[in-house]
Order: sequence, then C-alpha cells, then structure tokens
Amino acid sequence: MSDQPSPVRSAVVLGGSLAGLLAARALVGFADRVTVVERDVLPDGPEPRRNLPQARHVHVLWSGGARAVEELVPGVGESLLDAGAHRLAVTTDMVALAPQGWFRRWPESHHVFLCGRDLLDATVRARVLDDDRIELVERAEVLGLEGTDAAVTGVRLRGTDGSRRTLHADLVVDATGRGSRAPHWLRELGLPEPPQRVVDSGLAYASRIYRAPEPAWHGYPMVTVQADPKADGPGRAGVLAPIEDGCWLVSLSGTRGSEPPTNGAEFTRFAREELRHPVIADLLAGAEPLTDISITRATSNRRYYYERMPAWPENFAVIGDALAAYNPIYGHGMSVAAQSALALRDVIQRQSWGTPGLSHRIQKAVARPVAAAWDLATSQDVFYPGATDKGPTLRDRLLAAYVSRLMRTATGNGRIARRVTDVTSLERGAEALLTPTVLLATAIGPLKRPLSGPPLRPEEWQAAQ
Repeated sequence: MSDQPSPVRSAVVLGGSLAGLLAARALVGFADRVTVVERDVLPDGPEPRRNLPQARHVHVLWSGGARAVEELVPGVGESLLDAGAHRLAVTTDMVALAPQGWFRRWPESHHVFLCGRDLLDATVRARVLDDDRIELVERAEVLGLEGTDAAVTGVRLRGTDGSRRTLHADLVVDATGRGSRAPHWLRELGLPEPPQRVVDSGLAYASRIYRAPEPAWHGYPMVTVQADPKADGPGRAGVLAPIEDGCWLVSLSGTRGSEPPTNGAEFTRFAREELRHPVIADLLAGAEPLTDISITRATSNRRYYYERMPAWPENFAVIGDALAAYNPIYGHGMSVAAQSALALRDVIQRQSWGTPGLSHRIQKAVARPVAAAWDLATSQDVFYPGATDKGPTLRDRLLAAYVSRLMRTATGNGRIARRVTDVTSLERGAEALLTPTVLLATAIGPLKRPLSGPPLRPEEWQAAQ
C-alpha cells in the first residue's frame, strides 16, 4: 500500500448569494475544501445586502426549487417557517388574474414559500456556512480565471487593499449573478464568445412593505394581477405577497412607457387605475405603509448558451443568474438556481470527480432547469415593443398562441390547471403540457364559465379592511 496522502480536492465558488451558497453545499461531498468568494461583506442575519437591489421585491420559491433546496440543505424549510415564512398551496392560496381571466382556487397541487429575500438568504447562509469544509472569503474582487482554453486551474483575486493573489482550485463555479464577467474571462483564455439571447420588456419594478391588518396576518392568499402582453400599450402588473412579521410585500411593475411611481400616493393610484383590476389597491386601503418605495430596472431576460460552445474548459461551470437571468415578475430565478445546484451535485456523483469532460457535462445538466423557466418568461415578454431587435420569431408566436389557449383552459379546467402548475412550479418540464390528453383538453377549452371577479372569500375581504 502507498504511504502517499490522497490529494486535497478544492473547489471555488464565485458569489455568496443563494446560487453560490447552494453550489458550495452541493460540492462539499466531493471536495475537501470549498471556498466561497464574495466581493462584499455578507450580513450575519436577515439584513439588506449590498449590490442586491432585487432583494427589496417579491420573491417566490416554488416547490420545485424548495425541494432542491431541502435536498441540499435538509431542514431549511422548517427553519423558514419557524422564522415567519409562509407556505402557500398552489392554487388554493392564490388569487390570480391572468391575461385569459381569473384562475379558480383549485385544490392544492404544489406550493410556494413566501418571505423577504433577506430572511431566505440568511436562513440558507447560516446553515451552509456552519459547515467547516466551507470557507467564506469576503471583500475580494475576481479579476479573471487562471489556466488555459483547455482547463481552468484557479482564479485571480484582488482585495480591498489592492493586494492580489491566485486561488488555485480543481473546480471553479461562477455564481456571480447578472453582472457575471464569465464571457470576458473565457475570451481571455482564448475561447469564443458564447451564444446568447436577450429579451428585454423594459420592465421596471417598484415595491413597498405594508403592515397588514391584524386579522390578515395568517393564512392570507397571494394576490397577483398579471399584465397582458398582447393588449395595446405597456404591460402593467402587481403582486401582494404575505411575508414575515404580519407584513405584505407589494410589487408593482410596468414596461416601457408606464414605469411605476416612487411616490406613495401615486403608488396606490397606479395599483388602482393602471392595473387590469383594482383588487390590490382595495386591499391596501386597510394596510399601513412601513417603508419607502424601492425601484429596480435590471429585469431583462438574458441567457448564455454555454452548453452549445464547441469547446469548454475543464474545471469550470456557470450557474444561477450568471447563466440565465429572468424577468423577476415570473419568480423563477431562485428555484432554477437551486435545481441547477442539485444538478451540479448529481453529475459529479454519477461521473466522479476529475473525469475528463466532467465540466461540459455539468454545464449541459445545469442548463436543463433553465429551459422551462426561460420559455415561460420569454413567451410573454417577447411581444412587448422593443423586447428584441427583430421581434417575435415564428416559434415565439406559435408557442404563445398555444400557451394562451392552454391558460384559458386552465381557468376553467382543474386537471389542466394542475398540469400548468406542474410546469410553473418547476416540478415537471414543459413536455408535460404537450401530452395528447392536454392537447385535446386545450382544443376543447375551459369546462367552467369564467369568473367575474377575484375569488377572495368573504372572510378574506373582511380581514383586509
């Protein structure tokens, strides 16, 4: 037997947000040391984090993502509920107006977790960083990748004092979000520009936290009024989400030419007069505003097709918003990031660490959860003026026509509504919507007459007053 010690396996994850922390957790079963590199200082608890403006807006963790998080970080769901997060049944605990009409509150098919993004991040962060195998390096800027076009061997970092060092690694995972510089880093290694697509509806978000009337603190539904991308003029939408501490987080949005206001009185007016139904404004009449209004405009859908590149270096992978970022109105970013982190773990488990071509297999696997969320978002956004250079493609138009008829059917057919939520909750892929039974039901249309107004129960209306 050899007396030589086994080589130490090391991994570096760039970015300490949810995607990065879940990727780090996915890697601890294979690497002896996992280093998370973060340019900022992460808060100790559920506090605002720098350079994460989207944290002020509504976030939804769909059950497909929640299951992935739970598999990577067991017990996190219970911790979230203990901290005040809400678990809502889909669609039982949802009041939603789609372009095709009001959805009925069908029996539970799946679920979502609702809470402030700061609470969600802090809960996951505390559990992940409690592992001695994971080290956090803060206040470090990534300058580039070390290595060649054939293999990455580490990353170059610069500290706040200007000092530079190279952190060597057997695997580097980029989870730096929308601001990822991975295309530039790959060019520096001599690799070509990755294929990409951008669909930008020009949407802006405005959000505010309210104290809900006390009778509405527990068991209140999520209320959404969706935009209609096929209607004349800009798209306008709103969502009211119950979060921790007896609060409602309300996000209003509008595309080019109808951006939501930053003034409190105008915020309420926008909810009443600009949305397709005034239900959110009606509910806010009994609520107390607690915060100023936060605005975010970085909402374009952007996807890099790294899995299509003819050459991909060993020991490098890209996940989360660095791979594909979505219009946040659809609420899929966190869930896709969680599923991608789980895919990262599963590929290494099947192929074993260090296998030639492993990184390319990882990149193909982490891209799969992206597909359904990407089609759901872009099939709507592509119809807003200026969203793309050339307008909707033939595929876009065919997909949108089918989805529109499918959603209209789902407003009055519980079985089809279940199939739709299978996909929107990221529990199943889009192929679930193309089976013969679903195609036939979609051709027939809804079995029940459309609802004339929001399906809020009398006690829910009363609790909000």
